[in-house]
Amino acid sequence: MEYFNYPQPFALECGDTLSGITIAYNTYGELNDDKSNVVWVCHALTANSNVAEWWTGIVGSNHVIDPAKYFIVCANILGSCYGSTGPLSIDAATGDPYYHNFPFITIRDMVEAHILLRQHLQIPSIFLLIGGSMGGYQALEWCIMETGIIRNMFLLATSATESAWGIATHTAQRLSIEADGTWLTSNATAGAKGLKAARAIGMLTYRNYNIMVQMQSDADTEKIDHFKASSYMEHQGEKLVSRFNAFSYWLLTKSMDSHHIARGRGGKVAAVLKNLSQHTLIIGITSDILCPLVEQETLASYIPNSDLVVIDSEYGHDGFMVESVIISQHLSSWLAVHQF
Repeated sequence: MEYFNYPQPFALECGDTLSGITIAYNTYGELNDDKSNVVWVCHALTANSNVAEWWTGIVGSNHVIDPAKYFIVCANILGSCYGSTGPLSIDAATGDPYYHNFPFITIRDMVEAHILLRQHLQIPSIFLLIGGSMGGYQALEWCIMETGIIRNMFLLATSATESAWGIATHTAQRLSIEADGTWLTSNATAGAKGLKAARAIGMLTYRNYNIMVQMQSDADTEKIDHFKASSYMEHQGEKLVSRFNAFSYWLLTKSMDSHHIARGRGGKVAAVLKNLSQHTLIIGITSDILCPLVEQETLASYIPNSDLVVIDSEYGHDGFMVESVIISQHLSSWLAVHQF
């Protein structure tokens, strides 16, 4: 992991300003002579910049996004807890962590930070910009904000705006964090039990009825307690608490709610999408209830140079992470036509 320190004031869309920012990032492979082989991956809600670790089967040696061929970049988003400036960072004005005083961050703020990193790395253009779920929000914004920089885009399980369903889900998650009696305290573990509950709520939307029944049903029909599905939800919540924090989760779900590509651009999603010039591959998943197929169909219907692929997976929204084999096949075929 490397770090880019931007010591100048960083203005946020909400009107606040950070005195400076740090962006953590990973790179893989080497730039070719004309710097035309850059693949930039925008990560989702609780991921980090080590894309080769969390997206195995897609990024890595002998995979479709191979560092032997591409120069791959992934940067940790603002507001996260994996090295970039976020709620646990030190506020230069006070000498203490921001905690609850960290300002509101939008998707556009995250992209502005990515752009600063791109300039720092002296990358003149991006061959392929990739984003799944919240990463897709960033990818769409970036293609709008920097015209002429990005040649191709790959979107998975994402949308042009955050839906009322997504906002409702995030609100329920934040309510669970706020209900934690420790939430208002100023320490790194504040809201941990609420975060565990928030993750459980999230899991209900990342998966779905069919996969939960298929994978988490009990064989023992005599049970009256301690069910497999309960243990699964407990485990998933504890896993997130061990690697994330409630401040970043609360903040970043707010950031997702802010996603609307037509905000300040005339209010018409169709008109904004029609102006995108990138060749775009879009993947939707039949069982996704968090960002359902209708959202990807909307993207494909308005982005001029787009191709929509529908994956029939039982894994719901998590399919964009799980179904690496079929995703690789479709992306490889598409890249065979769109090469640098």
